[in-house]
Amino acid sequence: MAWSIGFSLLAAFLFAAAAALQYRAARRAVHGGSDAVAAAGLIRKLLHDPLWLAGWGVNLAGFMSQAVALHLGSTGLVQPLLVSQLVFTILLGCAGNGCVPARMDLLGGTAVSAGLAVLFTVPGAVPPAGEPSRPRLFVAALLLAPLVLVLVRGAALRKGTVRAVLLGTCAGLLFACSAVLIKLTTADLVDRGVAATAVDWPGYALAGTTLLGLVLEQRAFAAGSLPAAMTAMTMTNPAASYLLAVLAFHTRPPHSAAAFAAVSVSAVLLTAGIVALSRSAAAARHAPSGS
Repeated sequence: MAWSIGFSLLAAFLFAAAAALQYRAARRAVHGGSDAVAAAGLIRKLLHDPLWLAGWGVNLAGFMSQAVALHLGSTGLVQPLLVSQLVFTILLGCAGNGCVPARMDLLGGTAVSAGLAVLFTVPGAVPPAGEPSRPRLFVAALLLAPLVLVLVRGAALRKGTVRAVLLGTCAGLLFACSAVLIKLTTADLVDRGVAATAVDWPGYALAGTTLLGLVLEQRAFAAGSLPAAMTAMTMTNPAASYLLAVLAFHTRPPHSAAAFAAVSVSAVLLTAGIVALSRSAAAARHAPSGS
């Protein structure tokens, strides 16, 4: 478990660093705009931006760290730890501007840390690793697909913070699906080899969900609010991953009173911490001047 936790925290740090770089590149690409018109041709512009490409490289390192963590532990263990991504975003914002975290930042970070501590110290709160059920995965996909489509459509009709939140939520849902598919794909690679993995569908589904999630993430950044986009992704990803861990794997959900209480208290603390951190001025300082 210790190695899984370590690689999860490393992934969270790398994702935060990548988000900072890609946010600056995305805002520069749309020249400060925040609607769908301004975001036209966004990916083409970003692919020619060295800053965004550097962020993509850091993001790739984050996915590799996440893959190792998921191979060593369950999605119910790894994905909640990615909430610390927002804490790292605040710390990077302060480090880049030579400031110290504000009182609200410290309170938010404390709440997030306490929520994770409660979740991981109470037996039965985190679903143990189990064998995946592919039929259940298809059911989950059928449920998530129309939700993502509705949110994307809603984002196309909005701009600014609302657009960032809707697109960030979609990206979080897709990254939660990617986490499950990463676990399936790495299991294929380790247990069955490259040849068997190449003819199995999880690897291709992983590529599709990850690519679409990255595109929506960049559009969320381009909408203009890094805290709003990061908060939506940070809250959606672990929540959806936790539900997928229970639904898509042959594992026991929390069944004792203590475990249910731990999950409830943890959810409250994590939500409060994320909301507090989302209001941080340090995260907003990642924005380039004039955006």
